[in-house]
Amino acid sequence: MKVLSVVGARPQFIKEYAISRHIKKTWEYIVVHTGQHYDYEMSQIFFSELDLSPVKYNLEVGSGPHGQQTAQMMIKLEKILLEEKPDAVLVYGDTNSTLAGALSASKLHIPIGHVEAGLRSFDRSMPEETNRVLVDHCSTLLFCPTDTARTNLQHEGIIKGVFLTGDVMVDALQHNLKLAKQSKILSQLTLTKKQYLLVTLHRAGNTDNTDNLSSIVDALCSTDEPVVLPLHPRTEKCLKSCNLYKKLASHVLIIKPLGYLDFIQLCAHSRMILTDSGGIQKEAYILKVPCVTMRENTEWVETVDDGWNILVGSETKKIREAIKTFQPASSQRDVFGKGNASEAIIHELSSSLTL
Repeated sequence: MKVLSVVGARPQFIKEYAISRHIKKTWEYIVVHTGQHYDYEMSQIFFSELDLSPVKYNLEVGSGPHGQQTAQMMIKLEKILLEEKPDAVLVYGDTNSTLAGALSASKLHIPIGHVEAGLRSFDRSMPEETNRVLVDHCSTLLFCPTDTARTNLQHEGIIKGVFLTGDVMVDALQHNLKLAKQSKILSQLTLTKKQYLLVTLHRAGNTDNTDNLSSIVDALCSTDEPVVLPLHPRTEKCLKSCNLYKKLASHVLIIKPLGYLDFIQLCAHSRMILTDSGGIQKEAYILKVPCVTMRENTEWVETVDDGWNILVGSETKKIREAIKTFQPASSQRDVFGKGNASEAIIHELSSSLTL
């Protein structure tokens, strides 16, 4: 059997890694990189340090408006799919690369497996939410990381081909935690364990909104703790265009985006994580680190329900208060699985496509 994976953004490289470690042992396996994330810190470092499967095709699409970016991916993907004729296409998460891969395969009647299916924030203003819904409704096999995700699909009438597998990010974390301990990032940045805040900021709702971005900067500057901010290229551009970059206080340490192992190490030893990312909320939960999410909603509702994540939006006062007072209210459960999601996905993929 021939399986083709479509990836293009940092989180997808990690998810694909968890799957490919097992799948390439048995089947012909092809990786297509759309080029959605394209510079070294956002892309190539993951392939180097995680020994990811070689990329056979790099579409080199780069950044751009949503419609233009997705369309360029689809034009190039269609040619590859017609040439390779895979038995199945795997897509991951909720990016434009995910949508382009799913739509291209659907038009050619190639079975689609969606890894991380069924997530919903119920906020259609987020482009990721639109991508999730569209991809789920044209996928053949839907691999749900949580029971909530499976329930979401049931409410939309999607029942056939739905599997509760657990989350492949648990697999990746468990496999790489020992390697991450070899990271020297804490000493390189002169950080003390559990005495700094880790911040990630990249959602368009925050970065492209000057008021929101300014409020978040004010909150980060108001704390007296060290703040580590690996800066996404888009966020850096927005900070500079809004004249907010120089406003960041000296205790806010701005660094380049990190590789996976360094980032895990920073996450694991931070006192608290502040983020507007989806996946990092989940990683914080798994690593038992309190998380403050600078959004009004989340697709990872389990982290909030269990008291390890709090939604604060972009308001300075709410962010500042959460930094000072937020404490987890319970112990974690295995809501994201036990680290065998990849094997479960491959089993269901094999069973469904070899009948």
